[in-house]
Amino acid sequence: MSIDKPLNRLSLRAGTFRRILLAGLWSGTLASPLLAHAADTGNATPPAQDDLWTRQTLLGDMWGIRPALARYGITFSLNETSEYLNNLRGGIRRGGTYDGVTTATVQVDTQKAFGWAGGTFNVSALQIHGRSISPNYLGSIQTASGIEADGTTRLWELWYEQALLNDRMSVRVGQQSIDQEFMNSPSLGLFVNTMFGWPTVPSYDMPSGGPAYPLSALGVRVSYKLANNLSVLAGVFDGNSTGATPSQDSQKIDGSGTKFNLHNGALWIGELQYNLNPADGGATSGLPGVYKVGVWYNSNRFADQGFDTNGLSLASAQSNGIGYAHRGNYSLYGIVDQMIWRESPTSARSVNFFTRVMGAPGDRNPISFSANAGLVMHAPLAGRDNDTAGIGIGYAKVGNHAVALDRANASINGGFSPVRSDETFVEATYQYQVAPWWQLQADAQYTFNVGGGVVDPNNPTQKIGNTFVVGVRTNIAF
Repeated sequence: MSIDKPLNRLSLRAGTFRRILLAGLWSGTLASPLLAHAADTGNATPPAQDDLWTRQTLLGDMWGIRPALARYGITFSLNETSEYLNNLRGGIRRGGTYDGVTTATVQVDTQKAFGWAGGTFNVSALQIHGRSISPNYLGSIQTASGIEADGTTRLWELWYEQALLNDRMSVRVGQQSIDQEFMNSPSLGLFVNTMFGWPTVPSYDMPSGGPAYPLSALGVRVSYKLANNLSVLAGVFDGNSTGATPSQDSQKIDGSGTKFNLHNGALWIGELQYNLNPADGGATSGLPGVYKVGVWYNSNRFADQGFDTNGLSLASAQSNGIGYAHRGNYSLYGIVDQMIWRESPTSARSVNFFTRVMGAPGDRNPISFSANAGLVMHAPLAGRDNDTAGIGIGYAKVGNHAVALDRANASINGGFSPVRSDETFVEATYQYQVAPWWQLQADAQYTFNVGGGVVDPNNPTQKIGNTFVVGVRTNIAF
């Protein structure tokens, strides 16, 4: 029995790479990673420079269009991330796929636009293309790419934000993708695997996989700065943005992103954020770090993963086949992203340690615990101040009631019937900056006990074999 997926050869031929790169350039841009989307699009594009290789965006000022729009408070960005990933061993089968996403964003500063101080309007859309490697080649719980999604053109975010109390507080209202602000940290954004972005627990335990890329949900988010280095972030959103049932593909239920659902309970989320030695404290203020603790609660009902409404195993012939309905669902999490070494107070070369852990009840959830940890080095090579290298690990544990169901099925069915347990992957990556607007990223991922230990669909007498995925991602800011 496999867990439903969330909403979601080492020799890469030169011709294949050229096609990927040219496709990205013709589409306009290959952008900064999605996790950095909110921060990147919130700032006006710096003035264009004459030199193609030092400007911030591929098209610079777009023949004067960007400066003209900026006078009215309008910022436009067009970004793309494209990649080719290849599974060299194990999994469902060997082979590779190309996928990509183009992100278009418009932001309006209401002060410049029509004199309303502190307001920001944001609208963004996604054009998702290519084919996802994880469901077609791997069968893993922790999917290999953070841009994997059903191919479509869809609305992503549509919100208005108002700054208050001399910018100590802000309120954001509208369609929001909460992975842009919650449960993340700077170091996590380097990696390619999905679960360094939107984590495994909410990906499987929230209805529709949660309001995260490529989905979003209507809601309200409030941010308040308690002190210069201490903030609280809280929000309430629709509890199931697409209204999809567990057996439905939520991305297909709302393929355009315009359902604007408010009929499926509520998702409450809160996060306390502490910045140790923030950058504005000066270069000699100590090594900076980010520390977060958070909790989310969903008010919907959630079916038990192993037992029916009468307390019988769902594997039993006497079971009514209806999982016991638990009221509500929740998770607790913590994040650390701490610089642990810096060559000198003014040097770009530094090393960050990061970890993120979260847990959820094992009775109503397919995944009860997930964790990430790793190291990220900035400026790893002499003369390469804008390059970044990282190594990280991801872990996901199957919930205890789902495990109990596997054991019951094994005792009843006999033969080869494995019991799921957990899945672990290791990722190593290097991001090379060709220009401020263009990065190339080499990546390798090895996954152990794929799917938590599920039957190979091509050979029912054995489990899916460990996978080894290699690939290249290219990011260009148009």
